[in-house]
Amino acid sequence: MPSPFHLGWFLQGSSVQAWGEPWTGAIGRDWMMPELFCDMARSLERACFDYVLIEDSSYVGESFGGSTEVYLKHGIAVPRQDPAITATLMAAATTRIGIVPTFATFTHPPYLLARMIASLDQVSAGRIGWNMVTGSSDVAARNYGLDRLPEHDLRYDMADEYMQVVNGLWDSWEPGAIRADEESGALVDPTKVHAVDFEGRWFRTHGPLNSGPCPQGRPVIAQAGGSPRGRQFAAQYADTIVASIKGTAGMKAYRDDVRARAAAAGRNPDHVKVLYLVNPCLGETREEAEARLAARKARAERQVPQLLAFFGKITNIDFTKYDLDAPVDTLDLRTNGHQQSLDDFRRVAGKKPLREALLAYRGSSGSVELVGTPDAVAGQMAEAMEAVGGDGFLISMSDVSRRTVAEVADGLVPALQRRGLARRAYAHAQFRDNLLEF
Repeated sequence: MPSPFHLGWFLQGSSVQAWGEPWTGAIGRDWMMPELFCDMARSLERACFDYVLIEDSSYVGESFGGSTEVYLKHGIAVPRQDPAITATLMAAATTRIGIVPTFATFTHPPYLLARMIASLDQVSAGRIGWNMVTGSSDVAARNYGLDRLPEHDLRYDMADEYMQVVNGLWDSWEPGAIRADEESGALVDPTKVHAVDFEGRWFRTHGPLNSGPCPQGRPVIAQAGGSPRGRQFAAQYADTIVASIKGTAGMKAYRDDVRARAAAAGRNPDHVKVLYLVNPCLGETREEAEARLAARKARAERQVPQLLAFFGKITNIDFTKYDLDAPVDTLDLRTNGHQQSLDDFRRVAGKKPLREALLAYRGSSGSVELVGTPDAVAGQMAEAMEAVGGDGFLISMSDVSRRTVAEVADGLVPALQRRGLARRAYAHAQFRDNLLEF
């Protein structure tokens, strides 16, 4: 029998989705309301997805020409509502699927983060994760009273300490601390709740957490470590990793590296699930799918400034300073932001001109190209997983709508299920248990 793999959805922020893309016109009127996201969560739960990850950033981009104009005009990651609100509503609309909001370590003090995530885990009956990020933008840092973000690797040093704090807070309640003993009148066993009294270089807290224990003990941790320092962090702490790596050879090398790092840190590497970002292009026939892919690429060619603005937002690079016809390998591109994204872009670009390289990188289908009927794409996904070794895929679409969600949930997933590649039912009630099912 083939080995099943995990499925998640990488939702690019909450609020506005896919402005200007086909089948998304109503978003301009209805962007404040959560129905699209709740409907999406219910559809993906019906398809037995492991989780929905809500990506986030808490600033309006201004790296493209030093202006917010292109970001505001084209709805590039703005408006965005707080993911804690969206996550709560999505969790309330479902009963099994994992919900993973994104929060940065520099935006939330450890106690506040630990309490909020524990509360979400409680009200969802053990289905919450946290996409842990260290931040990538000095613009965002200024929104929180900082002059700029610390240097890239130092942010991960600080995150190591941050994780010690939040894990200590989540562990401050032992299993069985809630007695709810009506005969004795004791709700909580005081001997099983402990102060943390952590004082480190950057963070300190007293504890214990007053919200009570997480149903899962600790929430599921998602992370997107791409640089060597980021991979080391992810291998030590993450339960699932968001990976954007082009080609099966690079995907396999990345997974092998992370698993080796996890083993060296004393963890079971099978407990670290690496999911690769993909953007499948589906059709009832191969010809229809190829036509839709051609239309997608044509739209990308008309949106080069927007693509450059978005890539500049996550890398802190002002691409208006560069000639679009200049070979990428001649450009001095540096970042204190998403290093893996920039490194992967350079690797894919080679000597291509900037415009061509950007369209190949940002206008493509993700880690591997998936084009065809649902059954054909299911076969392509199976081949990729066989080459890589596991663990699954994160669907990440630029044109999120009820139509595209339905094509995946009601078209692609049944094709995967027929091949034995996706679960037909959840085996467990809680998120982490389902993630560790296979």
